[in-house]
Amino acid sequence: MRVISGEYGGRKLKAVPGINTRPTTDKVKESLFNIIGPYFDGGNCLDLFAGSGSLSIEAVSRGCDHAVLVDQSPAAIKTIKENITMTKEPAKFEVFRNDANRSIEALASKKRTFDLLFLDPPYMEQDIVKQIEKIMAANLLTNQALIICEVGRKVDLPVEINRAKAFRTEIYGASKIVMYQVSEEGVVADV
Repeated sequence: MRVISGEYGGRKLKAVPGINTRPTTDKVKESLFNIIGPYFDGGNCLDLFAGSGSLSIEAVSRGCDHAVLVDQSPAAIKTIKENITMTKEPAKFEVFRNDANRSIEALASKKRTFDLLFLDPPYMEQDIVKQIEKIMAANLLTNQALIICEVGRKVDLPVEINRAKAFRTEIYGASKIVMYQVSEEGVVADV
């Protein structure tokens, strides 16, 4: 596993040890970032099931200003911190060991907002629709924010969740990536 492109491009990333974390492969990550934009012009990223931190580190490498990474697994938190050390820019990252739902409440109380949201929960524990609704109700996403969901291939997510509309779905082996964009008017901008 590695950072694909950007400032940290080519640097190796550690995977979370054990079988409980399913890392996004380099191939899927490269395809995903080619779709949502090879480079970002600032903005904040939230990764609620961060695992190794690979997706958020890639986003910062490609130009996001800051990333908040959340996971409840101690092994994942340890791996995330080791991977952030590799960037040599730890100030661009915040890491929290917490449950996703409690993290949403904590971030809302601090009036944080994000331009990019990654949701890649364990396949057996997915409650993505409710989490997106909770995130939207808490006003954690900016207008035009992107929401990237990784689910099992057979999982069907709705085309619209609150003000977020799906604009693309890609299948990679046993995984499906569903991409949403938030819009106040219900109109999705070109990505």
